[in-house]
Amino acid sequence: MTAATFQHLDIATLGDWLDADRPLTLVDIRDPASFAAGRIPGSRHLDNAGVPALLAEAPRETPLVVVCYHGHSSQQAAAWLAGQGFAEVYSLDGGFTDWQVRHPDRVEA
Repeated sequence: MTAATFQHLDIATLGDWLDADRPLTLVDIRDPASFAAGRIPGSRHLDNAGVPALLAEAPRETPLVVVCYHGHSSQQAAAWLAGQGFAEVYSLDGGFTDWQVRHPDRVEA
């Protein structure tokens, strides 16, 4: 059996998926204050305390996208979540910082 892995997702592709209303679970692992100040619409905050609820609620067949600040720590989280049985797990390259630069009109507070 091979280890579960995640894939990299670029900002443009995520934008296309959101435009197409593609079903996905979007989780943001930044600190609560940063998440409250601005986030990608439709995302949910995920910290260690929220992991059990995510594992209980999120459909395993729906793509799961992990967002952090710059696309680094989301890779570790994505790798761990892939190991929890999610079929498609992505780490957003560039993170929220890059999203906010490219899509300032697509940030909710």
